[in-house]
Amino acid sequence: MDAAGADAVGTLITSSTGVLAVLAGVAAFYFFLEERTQWKFFQFFPPLLWIYATPVVLNNLDVIPTASPVYDTLRSLALPVFIVLMLLNVDVAAAIRVMGRGVLVMLMGSVGIVVGGVISYAIVGRWLDEGAWRAFGTLAGSWIGGTGNMAAAAEGLGATPEHLGLAILADNLVYVIWLPILLGSKGFADRFNKWARVDESRLQEMEKAALAEKGEEVPVEMRHYLYLGAIAVITAWTAGALAPLLPELQPVLSTSTWNLLLVTTFALMLSVTSVSKIPGSQSLAIALIYLFVAGMGARAALSGLGQAPAFVLGAFIWIFIHGAFILAGAYFLRVDVHSVAIASAANVGGAASAPVVAAYHRESLVPASILMALIGYALGNYLAILTGQLCRMVGGG
Repeated sequence: MDAAGADAVGTLITSSTGVLAVLAGVAAFYFFLEERTQWKFFQFFPPLLWIYATPVVLNNLDVIPTASPVYDTLRSLALPVFIVLMLLNVDVAAAIRVMGRGVLVMLMGSVGIVVGGVISYAIVGRWLDEGAWRAFGTLAGSWIGGTGNMAAAAEGLGATPEHLGLAILADNLVYVIWLPILLGSKGFADRFNKWARVDESRLQEMEKAALAEKGEEVPVEMRHYLYLGAIAVITAWTAGALAPLLPELQPVLSTSTWNLLLVTTFALMLSVTSVSKIPGSQSLAIALIYLFVAGMGARAALSGLGQAPAFVLGAFIWIFIHGAFILAGAYFLRVDVHSVAIASAANVGGAASAPVVAAYHRESLVPASILMALIGYALGNYLAILTGQLCRMVGGG
């Protein structure tokens, strides 16, 4: 009997169709629950956390198996496809036109994530397993880009499902503290802008640029999904075919890491072509991301999450280092508090949180906040790999 067969003994649901039904059902259920109930609970502990945690429990209760062809397909096909889809709309030029130096502050925040990850790992790494640097790289993916980058970094760094679980848990616990700080900073706008020596005309210039960038939304049609599917699958196949031809430089560059970097690079190249105008790519990518996260949860063991206290402590040290970099960027570049809050949200919260912060600070900047978050998507995979490898070197791995 093979490993998958042995794992399936005594498991309630073993067929691929059944496993996929459970994963899709879990992902859909929590979004349905959030939409139907409007519970504030989900503002602090969003569906992502439960979409990962529920399959963990179902797996450990032998409802679904630890090994399934579904999980392999999600890793080999869904992962590269959603990377392509989520990067197609990156528009760096538009973000710079609206936010100006605010984009540089965001990049300072990204550097702060890399540096903060290494410093916090040096502090708490002694209490974690020797492969925990992969979890740090995985969380860096989320805090530089978003959930898709976190999932991609986990695969590119060879993180275990338990490492992804640590990253998701820390991400959400830190978010509960960090989001109110970003929202509350609006109350200090005058004092902050005076401290940062912000030019009074900056806000008016951003408002004008935001109005100039506003365009009409194109409704999504069936043909658009066919176009996107063809582009994403062909790009994923091309990267997958080329990755094994490139030299492996263990432990830094494996075939899976090369595949991640190639897919990311090809997708960013496509983002400067007319392909980026095809609507619907973001929503399709996010749906696949949540399925992938559910699949990772289904392979995790509860025992592997016992390092959570030390990891979460490291995450809180880490986020305040990011904050210090953001503040330094604001001071030296003379950027207003609204742009600073959006820049940090675009990093730490991604495309889901940046518009929330922008709407609270200045509603006209909501579209620009999404553009900034997409820049994070573009950088996230590269810098997450870098962060993970720097943590490995600090740990002597």
